[in-house]
Amino acid sequence: MAGDAAGTTGAAELPSGARWRTYGSGGPVTLVVHGLGATEGEARIPASGLRGSRVVLTLPGHGAAADPVDGYWSYERVASDVLEVADRVDAERAVGVSLGAGALTRVAAGHPERFERLALLLPAAVDQPRGPEVTGVFDRLVDAVAAAEADGGASLREVVGSGLPDGADVGEYVEQRAATLRRLEPALRALPRQAPLTDGAELSAVGSSALVVGATADPLHESAVAERLAALLPGARLEMFDSAAPMLDRRAALRRLLTGFFND
Repeated sequence: MAGDAAGTTGAAELPSGARWRTYGSGGPVTLVVHGLGATEGEARIPASGLRGSRVVLTLPGHGAAADPVDGYWSYERVASDVLEVADRVDAERAVGVSLGAGALTRVAAGHPERFERLALLLPAAVDQPRGPEVTGVFDRLVDAVAAAEADGGASLREVVGSGLPDGADVGEYVEQRAATLRRLEPALRALPRQAPLTDGAELSAVGSSALVVGATADPLHESAVAERLAALLPGARLEMFDSAAPMLDRRAALRRLLTGFFND
């Protein structure tokens, strides 16, 4: 797992198009799995400051990864890719955001001793699909993606920007995220109406030390989901941010939380 002079290794790829790149070297090895529509910079945020090797997975349809085949977007299929990459790189730990958290939740239910430490950020669902208010936001995103060719993406940028915290320094984030979402219409249609598990009790045997992070004002990630997930995972620690998008406006605090959890 040794990195080159810049501290990274070249990207590797699965047949699905999922890719990963390793930052740093040595152990422990932490797999990082992003959320749906994450920009490349956003996908690397949870890896910042973690010791050892950080393996950042890029799912199909994101960044430099190829577009997925039809029917790819299910928690089962994404979790299968996540587990395969974890096994290939010998990851002992993992952190996932939103969709990534859901995929890792499914992996943990099926392989309760697979990871020694597990951080699940902004979980979107456990054993029930997202609620109608959240699904409505995704419906607006789908409509905006469908209109993007005609309006140049103006509606999509408006929907993406409407969910961000006031005063957050987002730079080119809205433009980059909108560009990514234009590749993901099938995922935007399918995933909000799915859940990672059929029964949350499947998590009762998970042996990982777990950290669950939620947000009180995120329009896409209901705080009750994080609370439920933490309650279902034996001995899990729950941390809540008073924010609409802690990955953007609570980045330093989130980094301290993750490095404290993984580096202790």
